[in-house]
Amino acid sequence: MARNGLLIQYDWCTGCHSCEVACKQEHNFSEGMVGIKVDEVVSTGPDKVYVDYMPYTTRFCDLCADRTKAGEQPACVKHCQATCITYGPITELAKLMEKQPRSSIFAPK
Repeated sequence: MARNGLLIQYDWCTGCHSCEVACKQEHNFSEGMVGIKVDEVVSTGPDKVYVDYMPYTTRFCDLCADRTKAGEQPACVKHCQATCITYGPITELAKLMEKQPRSSIFAPK
């Protein structure tokens, strides 16, 4: 059976935090617990300020095991407004990642 994971493409994240909200609601996490988090990274260059949004998973992410077992997408993927999070077999995600250098794959145990 193929091992599944998430591909997060940073170039497309708009920082809307809908993935965080969807995850928190899906799992009914208590205060301070999230399965995915979006950080804002501000950097400066000559005459410019750059703002990047960096979604990353935490130790609490289980890829929405109940949802994926039922054939549904994880909550973060379903609700991502920028469609920058993809769920699927890691081998397929790795192929997609080659075309998108500012990305990462999350693959839980």
